[in-house]
Amino acid sequence: MNDNLEFPFTLLEVSNGRRCYLAAVEFKEEKKQLYNLPPSLLPLDTPPVLNSLVPDQIEAKIYEKLNNEENLVSSSSVKRVWTRLTDISSLNSIDLCPLRTSIQVERNETNGRLLGFYEAEAKEEGVAEKKLLYDDGFLMGSGSMETIVKPDEINSDLFETNFLTCPPGFDDGMHFEAKKSGKSSSAFNLGSVLFNKEFTEQFGSQPQTDEVLVEENEVEALPTLEEELPAVNKAAAKPDEKETAKNQKKPSDSPVEESWAEEIDMKTSVSNFHKAVPSMAHKYPFELDVFQKHAVLKLEDHQSVFVAAHTSAGKTVVAEYAIALTAKHMTRVIYTSPIKALSNQKFRDFKQTFSDVGLITGDVQINPEAFCLIMTTEILRSMLYNGSDVIRDLEWVIFDEVHYINDAERGVVWEEVLIMLPEHCNIILLSATVPNAFEFANWIGRTKQKKIYVISTPKRPVPLEHFLYTGNSNKTSDQMFMIVDGNRKFLTSGHKQAVDAKNQRTSKYNKSFGAKFRSGGGPSADKGVWLSLITRLRKLDQLPVVAFTFSRRRCDENAASLESLDLTLSSEKREIKVFFRKCVQRLSGSDRALPQVLQMSSLLERGVGVHHSGVLPILKEVIEMLFTRGMVKLLFATETFAMGVNMPARTVVFDSLRKHDGTQMRNLLPGEYIQMAGRAGRRGLDSTGNVILLCKGDIPDISELHTMMLGRVTKLHSQFRLTYGMILNLLRVEQLRVEEVMRKSFSEFHSRKDSKTQEEELRRLNEELARRSDVEALLRFTDYEQYFLCCQELMELRHRILEQTLTNAATLKVMNPGRVVVLAGKYQHHVAITLKTNTAKSTVAFSVLALLDKSSSDSVDAGAIWHPASILRRKLYRPESVTQELVEVTLNEISHITNKTLRVQADTIIADCKRRQVPRFRSDSPDQATSIACQQLLRLVDSNPEGLSSVDVISEMGVNQVQMFEDVTRMKSLESSIDSCFQCVERPSFKSQILEVESYLKLKEEYNKIKFLLSDESLFLLPEYQQRVMVLQKLRYVDDNSAVQMKGRVACEISTHELILTELVFENVLSHLEPTEIVALLSCCVFQQKIDMEAVSLTARLKEGMNRIIEVATMIGQTQYDVEIRQSVDDFVSVLKFGLVEVVYEWAKGTSFKDITNLTDVQEGMIVRTIQRLNELCRDVRNAARVIGDPVLYSKMEKCSELIKRDIVFAASLYIH
Repeated sequence: MNDNLEFPFTLLEVSNGRRCYLAAVEFKEEKKQLYNLPPSLLPLDTPPVLNSLVPDQIEAKIYEKLNNEENLVSSSSVKRVWTRLTDISSLNSIDLCPLRTSIQVERNETNGRLLGFYEAEAKEEGVAEKKLLYDDGFLMGSGSMETIVKPDEINSDLFETNFLTCPPGFDDGMHFEAKKSGKSSSAFNLGSVLFNKEFTEQFGSQPQTDEVLVEENEVEALPTLEEELPAVNKAAAKPDEKETAKNQKKPSDSPVEESWAEEIDMKTSVSNFHKAVPSMAHKYPFELDVFQKHAVLKLEDHQSVFVAAHTSAGKTVVAEYAIALTAKHMTRVIYTSPIKALSNQKFRDFKQTFSDVGLITGDVQINPEAFCLIMTTEILRSMLYNGSDVIRDLEWVIFDEVHYINDAERGVVWEEVLIMLPEHCNIILLSATVPNAFEFANWIGRTKQKKIYVISTPKRPVPLEHFLYTGNSNKTSDQMFMIVDGNRKFLTSGHKQAVDAKNQRTSKYNKSFGAKFRSGGGPSADKGVWLSLITRLRKLDQLPVVAFTFSRRRCDENAASLESLDLTLSSEKREIKVFFRKCVQRLSGSDRALPQVLQMSSLLERGVGVHHSGVLPILKEVIEMLFTRGMVKLLFATETFAMGVNMPARTVVFDSLRKHDGTQMRNLLPGEYIQMAGRAGRRGLDSTGNVILLCKGDIPDISELHTMMLGRVTKLHSQFRLTYGMILNLLRVEQLRVEEVMRKSFSEFHSRKDSKTQEEELRRLNEELARRSDVEALLRFTDYEQYFLCCQELMELRHRILEQTLTNAATLKVMNPGRVVVLAGKYQHHVAITLKTNTAKSTVAFSVLALLDKSSSDSVDAGAIWHPASILRRKLYRPESVTQELVEVTLNEISHITNKTLRVQADTIIADCKRRQVPRFRSDSPDQATSIACQQLLRLVDSNPEGLSSVDVISEMGVNQVQMFEDVTRMKSLESSIDSCFQCVERPSFKSQILEVESYLKLKEEYNKIKFLLSDESLFLLPEYQQRVMVLQKLRYVDDNSAVQMKGRVACEISTHELILTELVFENVLSHLEPTEIVALLSCCVFQQKIDMEAVSLTARLKEGMNRIIEVATMIGQTQYDVEIRQSVDDFVSVLKFGLVEVVYEWAKGTSFKDITNLTDVQEGMIVRTIQRLNELCRDVRNAARVIGDPVLYSKMEKCSELIKRDIVFAASLYIH
């Protein structure tokens, strides 16, 4: 409002918005401001205090000015107050106030079980915050009557500073800059009067002659969704206008490949390490290596790392620092290992450093509430499936020995756990050196949507030297030849020296076999080799020695044959004897007298030990502890000793280079050799580590040695497979689908890593197809698509038949010299005659003499190719100016083989054509043989203008394959359809339209292909998953909607052979048996060694129970076979091994361990391992009985555990007690 006005006034809306009064106002004397009135007095009339209304004559002038259509705007768009209808009856009822609280149900997230009720605060929905706008322009919140904020302060504080325009992780975001209008409006908006905008401030400042720019029904256009939400790469699509033309290049259509892994350069300086980490969470008494410092820096930044380093390089330092960080942050950490023995060792090691450490294995739980939990990977998987509370507080999960993912049996567990880990958990992966660490880390990062930093060091802390040992006695003990030095250089001279030394002691018969490897020698022959070698190593101070032998029996035989070998001093003997006696005090009297215990005591006193799965667990721990102390000088061990057990030696010896992998005998893989050889060399004690290969037979071939010692180690491969337990557990979890787990598996990573590129390509193809809507309309009203697809299928059939014909040696004779063929491609419809078949190359090729035209070009009419005459081979090319050329063609350049043959002089024609290719003979006339062949071809073309018939592969070539016969039949059917069933070929614009149709359908095919690759249908394991779901539905584990039923819930409680054990529970096979019989029969599910059942003596009830279990397994196997799962019924049943039923039955009856070992040839360690796993299985079946509410079976399974859980089988580990 302008104070220069003759009559200061304001507008008042009264009487429900039907009238507008003019009211005079007065100025404040001190600040020359108006006493403002409220903009509206609705629904009241003018107040009686306003006595100084505008005089009538002035009011008339103002109304005249306001009623001028040129200066006033319609207020139709202004918010109005509408008259409410009177409803007296509404006073009879009143709405109740909403309750402040509500009763909520608490359920178990895993099984949905009702746990209780609780009172929660109710949320008010749809209630907007009330605000009061006062006449002086200040905004007051309804929640606070004292806090008043000015509007300009709101704009300044909330929308101009300290706000991100792009969310974290996004490429673009929202831009809050005020949109500037292209033109300024000088029109006065009457609607602002109703919102406390002083009338004179707008009306008085405008000249009376200004043109009103806003018309009555004009509404500002709303921005589209595409304008409000920035598209992907919007900045790239609209470059800055200030950029030069050089910088305004069109960005690449293909997006940059997304990488979730980053490899740390080990050459990068870490000189500022102590400045970056001034206060380390855990201090070490030594200076960290470069790779350890890089890892610590990333852990301090809360990043996930993949550390790949050689054995004994110090990877455990990274794990220790993560545990220390967890303790500092007061969160939790889980350390997983592939084997139970390694878990026990790590528990002992970490317990010495961190006080609050827990251990969870299949049969032991120690301090499960600790902040640092050590467990096997299977235990962590079970926690994830069951939704354990431990997962909520996790900060780190440490995976040790990640290369164990290559294990065919248990490797899938690592993939399951990595996929199911929650997003808030950081990951530490510790592994031996693998060639595809970056690829594996990229998969994990893509799966978890977080960066994984790869820290890999090829440097070995103690370099290794590899030798060939050919000695077999003290006289030849010096025959040790270096073949690889400490710099990993292969020395061929060492191999030659070893061969020469070996040949000097062999007979002429053995010399005839050369250097080809052949193992040889028995225990008696090996004794001399071992004695001579150990004597030499002892003289050179290269003990202790780990001798890897790939047979448990061979380990025992080698150790027993060295009864004359004594490697310990008298003081060491006393210490060994005292320590051994102290350890076996845990055992009962009869267990201390076991043959294996007595034998191992004798061996250890002489400094010799044996370590394999057949040794009793407590004895293996005794051997490991003595070896760590340096008391065991010679240890015969199998490959499992190199898996994670950090017990390096001075020397490693390989008894052989060949092992049996369960299916066949083969040479050691480079990764296996390096893993075991890496045990040589003790950091800080030895300058080099010695690796010795015993050449008891012939010397291995030099190529085999080079591949094994210096070859590329095995990559990390996916062992992901579907199991019934995995499917049932995932079907119970709403947050994760089975298809999603399959899609995220490492096996699908290679096909899914380019998904963003494929999505971009799919979008581009979709836009391209949308632009070709005219072709789509053409296809809708014509039969072009059916015609094109028929032609395409016909050509594919012809090519397959031709390929099968010409790649078979028996039918290749049809292409003998003289056979007339019709060419394709560049020489479309040209006839040629075969001269020679070239099979020396990888692909079969043919030298033919083709008729060409001197004057015509090589261009081919693309539209004519799809004409029926061309498709049905009713057209031959007749050159006007005939010439001939020797051409070499492949299968793809042959249209068809005709049934015509000509007599030609092939060699003469080939020689003539090659001679005329020489520049000085190029103008010579063709030879007589060449001219005759051309004339014969011309007469053939002239006499057959509608094409030549193809050779009949069934009758003339004698092909009698069923698939070939079906292909020929289908080919003839398609030819008949193309000849008479399509109307599109009669259209005048056929040639041009068919090319558009071809282009469109190829685009559509590519679109469908990419769409398929991005869908679940392309998953490799999807068919197997569907088959397994069908099995579960037939057996009623899930319903038709894949909802888990009672049997499925029971199966989820069992960790092995889920279906067989669940069927046994539901069919009451176990309920009527005694506990001793139940536990004996269940041993078939955990025992893995094949035993001759004729030597096993079973009672009648045990035989009956065994037959019943086999019947159940056969039924399940047959159900699998019916849905076409690739596993025979016999193979499914054969996984059950009943070889220890008698042993477990006697053990459950109370027979001593010494007596049950006499019932079988199975070694003591295997018996103990089987019974320990059997105890875990009894616990699973007990939980299954609890789920179905079977108290009888529940009590029997508890009794089973009590019967077998005794004495040496469940002796406490020395590492944890």
